[in-house]
Amino acid sequence: MNTEELLNYIEGNSSDQQKVEITNWLDSDPKNMREFLALRKLHDITIWQQSPDSEAAQKTHKISIWRRRSFYLEVTKIAAVLLVAIFVSHYFLPDFKAEKAVAMQTIHVPAGQRAEIILADGTRVWLNAKSTLTFPNQFSEETREVRLDGEGFFDVTHNKAKPFIVKTNKYDVKVWGTKFNLMAYSEKGIFETSLLEGSVEVLKSGSSKGTLIKPEERIFETDNRLEKAAILYPNHFLWKEGIISFNDESFRDMANKLELYFDIKLIVKNDKISNYRCTGKFRTKDGAEHILKVLQLNNKFSYSIDYKKNIITIK
Repeated sequence: MNTEELLNYIEGNSSDQQKVEITNWLDSDPKNMREFLALRKLHDITIWQQSPDSEAAQKTHKISIWRRRSFYLEVTKIAAVLLVAIFVSHYFLPDFKAEKAVAMQTIHVPAGQRAEIILADGTRVWLNAKSTLTFPNQFSEETREVRLDGEGFFDVTHNKAKPFIVKTNKYDVKVWGTKFNLMAYSEKGIFETSLLEGSVEVLKSGSSKGTLIKPEERIFETDNRLEKAAILYPNHFLWKEGIISFNDESFRDMANKLELYFDIKLIVKNDKISNYRCTGKFRTKDGAEHILKVLQLNNKFSYSIDYKKNIITIK
């Protein structure tokens, strides 16, 4: 069943004959139903209704995946971003005359992919590979809170009366309107915030006062404490455009990035390779093997791939 026919069915534009054919197709294999539900979730998340009290809220939520093929085609291959509605909670206004529903949504970006989403306040968020963002379909009157595990680039809509807070495993990042990059992979124990515009305050979870950084500064955790320094490699932020950049990095640091972004395991059995320095820009969509082939042009090493275990051995 092609994607266009399924979308017509979801939107109620199918003919009676098409409805029968799609129903039979869904009943014929559980895989078909899973494919349909994934497409339905992605469709639903693009038509959330916004709060009517702000101009930014009039925009329809958008999510786009940069892939060689179209957004919905990737969904049918079960290779696009997985979106899962975590829960829906209801609360009543003080006069009990109106009811609002707040839906918490979670977006997970698989290895080798990226995603962009516009939140209810107009804030734009780019998500890197193996990243998970949890956010509400509408923010509260006091604050704007989201949760990130992974890497995200945030272009936050300014609102002095309502701070924007990104919660991570160890720290919270508090802003009012700014552009910054945040790495917070809990699995790897990584935390680093780089500020491009505005100001950012980094707080230990549960604290009321934190550390401020200025534009072109970064703050990162080392030995369980935070340190500030200048941004060394602005090209790193090209990841949101689909480019992985290495700036005179050790082979081991380069390998760590490949492991993180492509969800692979790199085993190095070549002792000399630790002296190699890696510089270059690569398109994420070309994959880890392409990067290794390019690096082989100036560095002597070979590799083998165990596709079943997703392991690359450097020799």
